[in-house]
Amino acid sequence: MIDATSLVGFGEAGQAFSRPGVAAFDIKTDDAATRPTKIADFERAGVRWSATPAGALAQADLALCLVTADQALAAAQRCAPLLKSGALWLDMNSVAPGTKRRAAVAVEAAGARYVDVAVMAPVLPARLAVPLLVAGPHADAAADALRAYGFTRVTVAGPQVGDASAIKMIRSVMVKGLEALTAECVLAAERAGVREAVLASLDASWKEQSWTERADYNLDRMLAHGTRRAAEMEEVAKTLAELGVDPAVTRGTIQRQRALGALGVAPPAGLTAKLAAIETKEEDQAA
Repeated sequence: MIDATSLVGFGEAGQAFSRPGVAAFDIKTDDAATRPTKIADFERAGVRWSATPAGALAQADLALCLVTADQALAAAQRCAPLLKSGALWLDMNSVAPGTKRRAAVAVEAAGARYVDVAVMAPVLPARLAVPLLVAGPHADAAADALRAYGFTRVTVAGPQVGDASAIKMIRSVMVKGLEALTAECVLAAERAGVREAVLASLDASWKEQSWTERADYNLDRMLAHGTRRAAEMEEVAKTLAELGVDPAVTRGTIQRQRALGALGVAPPAGLTAKLAAIETKEEDQAA
């Protein structure tokens, strides 16, 4: 039974998930320069804040860790000895599966229960309605605790620590990659004075299709024409450079197009078959 909840980290996510009366700690209270602002955040939310993680975690049966990605492992290692035996430590940070597995070692060694949680959409304005994926040996117990706390969209992703974060991290290849491509494209279009025409052309050519269909089509084009497309993208990179836009993402596109084109695989029908053909060919080349 979950009687007490604590928040470790009180930035945007911590504040979005806070409820009056829960305990909270944020490392920014350690710094005299940021302490007043952070205390004001605590008071505005009505949480019971502590100047130390020990104070925030002393009674916690459920701890939501919501720090920055670069602090996720350090937070788990720092807080693990402070957790009650059997307490649930929910690592809700956007970090690699391997990072979460290392954090799990520290938490489990201290006698608490580690849970991999992936937050699958912006926390605002959704707050407790944001979709969550939970994974690990204690995922079912964590899902129940999250629902009891007030979260309304909780799904168990798998039995292993890393199952949830793998979905989150690999999805970000597409989501954040498209953001970066968008910036590279529209900055160059604006400088060339052709933004409206470029966006209109994209509107005209963008197909309504599922991501499975889109992935199948894209791999088909790359396997069949990757070498030629890489050469074309070399010219795209020159175009961007001439406009003063660093073609950072485009350089990666050139490499990926060339690598798949160089495999010499005739694209089979279907995404599963294409992925299997690519894996087989890469394994043969590595042997």
